[in-house]
Amino acid sequence: MNCLKLNYLLCAVALIPLTQKASAQSADTAKYNHQDVFGPITWPVTSGGTRSAAGKPSPTYWQNRADYHIKAALNEGKDTTITGEVAITYTNNSPDKLDYLWLQLDQNLFKPDSRGAAVTPISGDRFDVRGFNRGGYHIASVTVTYKGETYKVDPVITDARMQLRLNTPMDGKGEKIEVKINYDFAIPFYGADRMGRKKFKQGYVYEIAQWYPRMCVYDDVEGWNTLPYMGLGEFYCEYGDFDYYITAPAGKIVVGSGDLQNADEVLTATQQKRLQEARNSDKTVTIISAGEVGKGATRPFKGTLTWHFKMQNTRDVAWAASDAFIWDAARVNLPSGRKGIAQSAYPVESSGNDAWGRSTEYLKNSMEIYSKLYFEYPWNSAVNVSGVALGMEYPGAIFCLSNLKKGQLWGDVTHEIGHNWFPMIVGSNERKYMWMDEGFNTFINEYASKEFNNGEYAERGNTAQNILAGYRNSKDPLMTAPEAIGLNDYGQYYVKTALGLDILRNVVVGPERFDYALREYVKNWAFKHPLPYDLFRAMNDATGEDLNWFWKPWFFTTWKLDQAITAVDYVNDNPANGAIITLTNNEKMAMPVDLKITQANGKTETIHLPVNIWQRDGVWKFKYPSTSAIKTMEIDPDHQLPDVDLRNNIYRAE
Repeated sequence: MNCLKLNYLLCAVALIPLTQKASAQSADTAKYNHQDVFGPITWPVTSGGTRSAAGKPSPTYWQNRADYHIKAALNEGKDTTITGEVAITYTNNSPDKLDYLWLQLDQNLFKPDSRGAAVTPISGDRFDVRGFNRGGYHIASVTVTYKGETYKVDPVITDARMQLRLNTPMDGKGEKIEVKINYDFAIPFYGADRMGRKKFKQGYVYEIAQWYPRMCVYDDVEGWNTLPYMGLGEFYCEYGDFDYYITAPAGKIVVGSGDLQNADEVLTATQQKRLQEARNSDKTVTIISAGEVGKGATRPFKGTLTWHFKMQNTRDVAWAASDAFIWDAARVNLPSGRKGIAQSAYPVESSGNDAWGRSTEYLKNSMEIYSKLYFEYPWNSAVNVSGVALGMEYPGAIFCLSNLKKGQLWGDVTHEIGHNWFPMIVGSNERKYMWMDEGFNTFINEYASKEFNNGEYAERGNTAQNILAGYRNSKDPLMTAPEAIGLNDYGQYYVKTALGLDILRNVVVGPERFDYALREYVKNWAFKHPLPYDLFRAMNDATGEDLNWFWKPWFFTTWKLDQAITAVDYVNDNPANGAIITLTNNEKMAMPVDLKITQANGKTETIHLPVNIWQRDGVWKFKYPSTSAIKTMEIDPDHQLPDVDLRNNIYRAE
């Protein structure tokens, strides 16, 4: 059995259902309490009525905005550094006055005395941040301009956050303030699996992210969101327009989020021609080949070059630079008829038809599939970069590990670009609710894999029991914040969430209603900040089902599921008169029951019992109109539910 996702998910041994004669004895249902599952739930509401009871932004919903103008330089040396100046235009659309501003300083994670370093286990972990002693921002200066007054601010820096205390409170309802910051930092070799630098035969590949001070989110839920960056928990960012310039040694190719504005200044005529060919080709077009890397004709420029990119209405940008890049691209066809471009940049070590030579194909197809199924990709370009990061996502730019091939590379590419829907378009708070991006993305990855190239890399044979086997004993529910979950348990953010969505889609409400509801949720919360409770309300409303019996156990508890066939009795001891079948719910979770029944006369059918059979009790009896003896029965014959004991799911007559 294949692993579901490299380094995230566990392989598990399949559980084999055993033959069992149904017993007339009553099952022990002491664990099950129908009030726990079906009792009343009131989800939290926001002040000011900013979010509707239907799980949508209301007419009074507001959201602040941050627009960025950044000039940065890559300086190679003993400690390769980024120096930069960022000008942030911050718009306060809230009704509140702001006495201070909060910004994120994510590079401070790599300071030896950071909070993230302090909580790294002695054995290390995937995000190991202890090994770079020169990390962190150096903030050279901060100035603020508000209502015509410009003044310097002495920032108050606490770990990975920076507070700017204002001379005059900032008004709300559309007021703007400008913040300018001069800064620099040394690029870590391993940036917590999210960025960094790695040396290849023909030069370093620099994957640059979390590379400028950026605004914390001030929202209608918690005001300033200032949880520090500590490694596992990712990001929560405001939307805005980005206009950024990267100055780098002239021999390097720079790729990044957004649209390159000055190709005529940084590319040769041949490269510009090939790039235009790629924009009109569904097949991958080579812009810089392996044989051209490092050649004078490929990079005839001297000194440094400045690359200029723009990206609109995005929550972040990232970029990469290298002397070693092979570069290729292809056209992306979007549902509206609009065209985009998918690109890949990778060193020769990653090349090959079974490896990164197909990266652009994977990227292009993923973008087209997600655009068709959920929401059209809103930007014009995307690029995949091979380097040190196992897999990391940014709007329009993703980083994947350099040695991946075949299905592993497909899985990483479709997963990381899938994040452009969750959380880059649907802007959830990754730092608090990791399942809202990782789990939803893992869910849509399943359907991309089924569709891509006639299911070339589609998962086969994974049952619900296998998917959750590694997390059955977790003490932490999905609503646990990333920095509080067990280090061996965070994979459930991916697989338990995705499995839950599969169950809702395929077992509870059906594909048509589920898919419609999900698209409505995405449409209503595109470029906004949904809470988990907005999702719950939205899906309830659009499917027409009260699914609170599912949301509470699946996301807020570690309850288990164990449905069983307990007894089979024939009416007047005659199978032709019908059978009384008794089912029991032995654990605390409830689910619908699909029961496959085969009679001795050869008739086979699967009956669907809704979850409502468990609303009053953990025992359910019903009459089945048998015409001959029942030969076999099986609960959940397609193994779509994570039942913890498959032995009592099966009945075989003696």
